[in-house]
Amino acid sequence: MTHTDRPTDPIPTPLRDFLAASIVHDADTAMRFVADDAVVVDQGETFRGHDDIHAFLRDAGAEFSYTTEQIGSRRIDDTHWVVTLRLEGTFPGGLADLDYRFTLRDDRIAELVIANHEA
Repeated sequence: MTHTDRPTDPIPTPLRDFLAASIVHDADTAMRFVADDAVVVDQGETFRGHDDIHAFLRDAGAEFSYTTEQIGSRRIDDTHWVVTLRLEGTFPGGLADLDYRFTLRDDRIAELVIANHEA
């Protein structure tokens, strides 16, 4: 379900498929949409290259139980997108809205920056 109080643009298939795989910690499938030289930054921690990003996707949040819901998406330009996800679960605070800021190159994710949602 997508909330209508935030801008929502249809997201490109590679981003949609990446998010679907990463939400269920299917790192192997998620990596199909990530460039070999990609960089992922999650709350200030940087992961570079296939092995680091694969481990991040496999392990991030695995110690918690939570649900994930897309609550917005915004196209910046042809290669930049922001997708806002709401996580609710057993992690500290119990609720978080996160912006996933994607940079695409040749239909693959070249960069992903995950940070608290900017209201």
